[in-house]
Amino acid sequence: MPAPQNFKNHARFYPLFHFIILPLLLLNLVFSIYITINNWPGYQHTHLWGIVMAIVFFLLAGAARGSSLKAQDRIIRLEERLRLAALLPAADRAHIDELTVPQLIALRFASDAELPDLAHRALTKNMDPKAIKQAIVNWRPDNQRI
Repeated sequence: MPAPQNFKNHARFYPLFHFIILPLLLLNLVFSIYITINNWPGYQHTHLWGIVMAIVFFLLAGAARGSSLKAQDRIIRLEERLRLAALLPAADRAHIDELTVPQLIALRFASDAELPDLAHRALTKNMDPKAIKQAIVNWRPDNQRI
C-alpha cells in the first residue's frame, strides 16, 4: 500500500506516458536523425520527412498531455468553487472568483476544517500554490489526478 499523500509525494508520474510513450518518441526522433545522417544524401527528402514526423509525434503527445491536464484543472476549479461556496462564511464567498486557478488547484488538498482560513490567507497574502500546499496541516489526498 502506498504511503499517504502529502506535500513531498503528491506529484505523480503517469507511467504509460512518462515511462513508455515519451521515451519511445524520443528514441524515434534520435533514430530518425541517426538514419538521416548515415544515409545522407540518398533519400534525403524521405529521411528529413521522418525527422519532421518524429517531431510532430513528440509535439502531439505533449499537446494531448497538456489538454488532459487542462481539462482536469477545469474540473478541479469547479469542484473547489462549489466546496468553497459551501464552507466559506458568507462574507468570504463573494471573493471566491478572486482566487486564481493555480490557487484553487492547490487548495484542493486542504481539509474542510482548514479550507476557510487557508483560502482567506491565500487571498489576502496572495499565496502561491507551493506556499498554500506547504501550509496545509491535514492533507486531503487527490488520487484521481494523472
